Amino acid sequence: MKALVITEPLTTTFIDIEVPAPASGEVLLRIHTVGYCGTDLNIFRGRSILTALPRIPCHELGAVIEKKGADVPDSLPLGMEVTLSPYNHCGVCTACRQGRFNCCRDNQTYGAQRDGGLTEYLAVPWQKLFWSPKLSLPELALVEPLSVGFHAVHRGRVTAQDTVAVLGCGAIGLGVIAGAAFRGARVIALDIDDKKLALARKIGAVETINNSTESMHERLQELTGGNGPDVVIEAIGLPQTFQAAVSEVCFAGRVVYIGYAKDTVAYETKYFILKELDILGSRNALPEDFQTVIQYLESGRFPTGDVITRTFPFAEAGSAFKAWSDHPDLFTKIQVSVTP
Repeated sequence: MKALVITEPLTTTFIDIEVPAPASGEVLLRIHTVGYCGTDLNIFRGRSILTALPRIPCHELGAVIEKKGADVPDSLPLGMEVTLSPYNHCGVCTACRQGRFNCCRDNQTYGAQRDGGLTEYLAVPWQKLFWSPKLSLPELALVEPLSVGFHAVHRGRVTAQDTVAVLGCGAIGLGVIAGAAFRGARVIALDIDDKKLALARKIGAVETINNSTESMHERLQELTGGNGPDVVIEAIGLPQTFQAAVSEVCFAGRVVYIGYAKDTVAYETKYFILKELDILGSRNALPEDFQTVIQYLESGRFPTGDVITRTFPFAEAGSAFKAWSDHPDLFTKIQVSVTP
């Protein structure tokens, strides 16, 4: 079978490898749709601190069960369309013992710490699978990235009484907006791209701020009666937005960080104490987040066609990485059709 490998920064090639045989407790997936995420782009650019090259990337999948190993339930028949949680946990670290498998100390994610799904077949444990007969394969490939945003909303304990500011309207930020709006919160979306802000409104933001042309502070104060948002969720990963989250959130507010800041962040730490802030990290997603996203997508509220910017054929998977790396402003979500 064919697989696309990132061999070194900015370099990809197709290789031939054997089709894996599903072990006991595993299913063999025939991959149909693969989504590209920011992690994949960082790996392609050689900027991922968590990934060694060469690597078969990607973990946002829409697939079909092709074969089953022993001890796979009858409720997972051949031909079922599925997606999967791509995180593999150790089961014994402090996070795992608390049931927080998403932040396992020794987590290995398909496409990052181990080879991923930009290939024709992938064998995975059946317990990792999620499905919905109401969703298409491209929609199933959106479940994981949306789950990351929904998990951040869960970490922030967002309720319908909250005003939530979301810094960044990339794919993950859009998942945050969807998750907060799904809970009934009032969402304010911030970005420097008017097209992304328009998409944020379609997903559930009631107010938008272009902080390249408007004052973030003045607009947030105006929109919150001088208090600041109840929750600020940072989905960009820049030192200035890490700082802004703490500065702009209300007293007794909550800050959630999803993105990594590549450079050192210097804080005015008095706000931590004066505001008595809850400052939270958010990593990956839990099974319940996947289930909630599936319920959300089944409602038909998510503008899938607007979010998926372009679908490339498998033969152009390498070119798709280069196009996104060269022109990141042109794409919200790239998907690759592995099996037509």
